[in-house]
Amino acid sequence: MGNKIIVAIFFVCFACQLSWSQEEKEKTTEKDKEKKEQTTEASELKVENAVVVDEKKAINPLSPSKAAFYSAILPGLGQAYNKKYWKIPIVYAALGTGIYFYIDNNNKYNRYRRAYKSRLAGFTDDEFQGIVTDNNALIDAQEFYQRNRDLSLLLTVVAYVLNIVDANVDAHLLQFNVSDDLSLRPHIDQNDVDFNRNLGLTLNFKF
Repeated sequence: MGNKIIVAIFFVCFACQLSWSQEEKEKTTEKDKEKKEQTTEASELKVENAVVVDEKKAINPLSPSKAAFYSAILPGLGQAYNKKYWKIPIVYAALGTGIYFYIDNNNKYNRYRRAYKSRLAGFTDDEFQGIVTDNNALIDAQEFYQRNRDLSLLLTVVAYVLNIVDANVDAHLLQFNVSDDLSLRPHIDQNDVDFNRNLGLTLNFKF
């Protein structure tokens, strides 16, 4: 009988020991899971921070200068550098229009000038014989087409300069900060005096 009691006590102690060991293992497993989760979250934060750092490093302060330089060398090249390909036809249309009218007005100016010089030399075989009989009309035509030629040249130069400015500004805007650190939100406040609602804007800065 005494041996049976001793065996029963030993069995109960052994069962308690197994139960305690199982609980310890479960606690250890839970702790390991928590550590793994914390490690994973920390690694994710590091990756996110690394991505933010990479994005900040991606800003190239020389990009606007490069875009302007490329457009100065070849109109439209700066727009291609900024990947604004749809602007290239506009650039060449503006420059082409200015150059076309410059050439056209210059040719007409030279025609009237040659006819006028030919008549001053005593010839009567110019292309405007019978059309323009007065020499003063030839002078007026020369002045008219000369003004138009000079204006066309000015507009061509303006289009060329605008092509450079556009490339430079576009390159600046491509690197413009649009993160959540700067936000503009509308809001409605209630006036404490007359209890009317006021509409306004809130500008938030985050550092």
